[in-house]
Amino acid sequence: MLEALPLFANTQLDEITLWGLIFASYCTSAFTAAFGIGGGVALLAILGMVIPVTTLIPLHGTVQMGSNAGRAWHLRSHIRWRLIGLLLVGSVVGTIIGSQIVVALPDAVLKIILALFVLTITWLPTPRLAARGDSIVTVGALIAAIANMFVGATGPLIAALISSRVADRKQVVATHATAMTLSHGLKIIAFGFIGFVYTDWLGLIGAMILSGYLGTLTGSKLLHIMDEGLFRKAFRVVITALALLMLAGGLKGFL
Repeated sequence: MLEALPLFANTQLDEITLWGLIFASYCTSAFTAAFGIGGGVALLAILGMVIPVTTLIPLHGTVQMGSNAGRAWHLRSHIRWRLIGLLLVGSVVGTIIGSQIVVALPDAVLKIILALFVLTITWLPTPRLAARGDSIVTVGALIAAIANMFVGATGPLIAALISSRVADRKQVVATHATAMTLSHGLKIIAFGFIGFVYTDWLGLIGAMILSGYLGTLTGSKLLHIMDEGLFRKAFRVVITALALLMLAGGLKGFL
């Protein structure tokens, strides 16, 4: 039984819950590999049902880093490295700022800001985005990194930034996976300094990362055969739906 094994014992979760989370990692990773976005937010919602709030963000970040790293490696030939450089600059600065104010800002406010930014980036006409140049990418990554310390699932914002600059669906997914690997990695380091004990969750983290990689292999097969036009439409629909859900969650915090 999983909950009796040393690497799972400290989670205080029963076997059904542990297997459920491992399977959820597989499914959400497959979805992200196929459509470029959505799995991280879905996994965050699932983890939120059974994991304490104080543990949720760093645990989710660690699993997502592993899942995205596997996806990035699998699609490494499609990564847009110049774009990664722009995103990394914003992510480093944003993580430093976010780690200093991680308990100071209301979760609802951050969700509203993030959701509105995602919707703006997703639906703003391409010529206006192009006129902004590289600065919008770096600033967007900075905002995402700050929010990532609080809300955990900022993938839609990064995906919107990348999608506005990249035309090929494989490059979108590969570059997004690389960017989120770096973003979550920075967050893991920051939470380590704050005092989160990752060793208590190593068994579950390892199992979810492994199942997430298997999900990536499954979803990537669909990505390679999907029509470009269908991918773009599905991508925009999914990212808009996720942003609206974040906006609703933020507004609910004020009711």
